[in-house]
Amino acid sequence: MAYATINPYNGELLKTFPETTDDQVNQALDDAHSAFLDWKERSFTERSAILQRAAELLRAQASDYAHLLTLEMGKITAEALGEVEISARILEYYAKHAEGLLAPEKLPVAEPSEGEATLTHEPLGIILAIEPWNFPYYQVARILAPQLAAGNTLLLKHASNVPQCAAAFEQLMLDAGLPSGAFRNLYATRQQIESIISDDRVHGVALTGSEGAGAIIAAQAGKALKKSTLELGGADAFVVLRDAELDKTVKWAVIGRHWNAGQVCISSKRMIVVDEVYEEFLSRYTEGVAQLKAGDPFAQETTLAPLSSQAAADEIRQKIQVAVAHGARATEVGPRVPRLGAFVQPTILTDVEPDNPAYYWEFFGPVSMIFRARDEQDAVRIANDSPFGLGGSVFTADTKHGAEVAKRISTGMVFVNHPSTSRANLPFGGIKRSGYGRELIGLGIKEFVNHKLISVIDIDAPF
Repeated sequence: MAYATINPYNGELLKTFPETTDDQVNQALDDAHSAFLDWKERSFTERSAILQRAAELLRAQASDYAHLLTLEMGKITAEALGEVEISARILEYYAKHAEGLLAPEKLPVAEPSEGEATLTHEPLGIILAIEPWNFPYYQVARILAPQLAAGNTLLLKHASNVPQCAAAFEQLMLDAGLPSGAFRNLYATRQQIESIISDDRVHGVALTGSEGAGAIIAAQAGKALKKSTLELGGADAFVVLRDAELDKTVKWAVIGRHWNAGQVCISSKRMIVVDEVYEEFLSRYTEGVAQLKAGDPFAQETTLAPLSSQAAADEIRQKIQVAVAHGARATEVGPRVPRLGAFVQPTILTDVEPDNPAYYWEFFGPVSMIFRARDEQDAVRIANDSPFGLGGSVFTADTKHGAEVAKRISTGMVFVNHPSTSRANLPFGGIKRSGYGRELIGLGIKEFVNHKLISVIDIDAPF
């Protein structure tokens, strides 16, 4: 596994990084455990001050942090700045709310003789985070902020193509005043990951990534009797009902599918449109996609970035070919994308039937699948006919009815009149093959803590 910075826009190899040695892994574990023994005793006020300082540093140096995102994985500048900001908001959220979220809870007792029962939430120790390349800071922030706030320490194994982003976040936390060892970035190998999970001082692993990676890590964690949380893929449905405001709906559809070059687990990958408005939606959506401008992600006018790597671009093209070979119709849209770099021509797939393997796939790039539904009930059926269950959207002029339709969609998140998104103050996670566990808000901070019961009973009370 080679850790390297390769510019997706032109394929230039900019910098390589040596893999972490076994001795360095062992030292990181020792340091993280020693840091935990101190960190868990720190007050919420002390921990929060460091998280708040990190948020302030991110904002103060936003352009520098954003530059690394664009350089390493090709994110356009505006979106890179947006990622820096949401990462700061997550750090800030837990700086403000961690103490309240983890406050001891008095439990009701049936009889006075039962005394007092209190549920406390205590840190466990070292948590391993395995994170992907598509949001190099945000993915780290949403596990790091709650777990540091809770009193745990973290080791990070980041994606091999964003090594500078990973190192930058470690330095950010040190600059904010985090004790050495409490958060460490490792350019670890797959073999080292399993040994880290097996270490008695490591109490859990959080992974965001592919189904394949999730299955491997879940098995390793299960073998070691460690808790895991998995945020995996998604093929979010974008349901358009007959009364949807098409002008605004189409605008959101284009954005929802193509932000971050379509490399988002919660992007709107499956457009499901009821028959009455299908043709008009398809026409307007095609026109909207055609307005995207592919080019240098550092250029202000660029609205469609390259994919993260040439391998990712090649995989998408191969998937399109398979879909077409099984009966789908592929329509390439817009001006030709640059030949140099990891670009993929925006493509709309129609006539994708359930016997086509692509019907159940996640396309991680600028490829839209558009389905015609007979009516609302059929739209919900198609939305649920997926191995994934991460997010989804319902577009309708009747928002109350939209919320009722949302209840019938089997995912962890559904948005009415907005593409799936992430906010610092909203929970994140899915069901089915999209994984398990939740991140952010109170759900995220309680994934890796000991929910300890303390019961005080009168010594003379009956058994």
